[in-house]
Amino acid sequence: MNLLEWFNKGIQKDQYIRGMTKHQTDLINIHSSFQLLKEETSFLERVKEEKLKVIVLTEDWCGDAMLNVPILLKMAEKADIDVRFLYRDENIELMDQYLTNGTSRSIPIFIFINEEGEEKAVWGPRAQAVQELVNSKRSSLPPLDHEDFQVKQNEMIEQLTEAFVNEKGLWQEVYRSMKTTIAERLL
Repeated sequence: MNLLEWFNKGIQKDQYIRGMTKHQTDLINIHSSFQLLKEETSFLERVKEEKLKVIVLTEDWCGDAMLNVPILLKMAEKADIDVRFLYRDENIELMDQYLTNGTSRSIPIFIFINEEGEEKAVWGPRAQAVQELVNSKRSSLPPLDHEDFQVKQNEMIEQLTEAFVNEKGLWQEVYRSMKTTIAERLL
């Protein structure tokens, strides 16, 4: 399948959000709270001229998706970008074309395409500032074979989820990262 066919296979935002079984409330709260600054208007107008579509490879259990998807959706609303969602685990053929570091099926992945279905930019799974936070938290985990590893990892995930939901500075970092990727590839 080409990217336009993948896009057409995807589900729309409302169906994705309604079907969420995890992180739905947090995703909705981030989306309703995140604001784009007025200074972004000219950038968003230039993006709008590109008539982009976005394929979002995701799963609703993913904390990174909970953080990144609502920010993408806010940008998409302002720049008139059509967004469709594909579940990673049901679309491995496409996911395997967008592996992180060539090996990992990390999500979310945002594939920006033009009206003809040509790939114009790819973003994901994390902004650099978010990756640094994750790396910092991971560095304090005990070894995998340690008896406390699972408990400590679960605590780390809870801390990261709380940061993703509440630290608005992280939201801005995600937006800046997406904006940079789009600007470098398109504008």
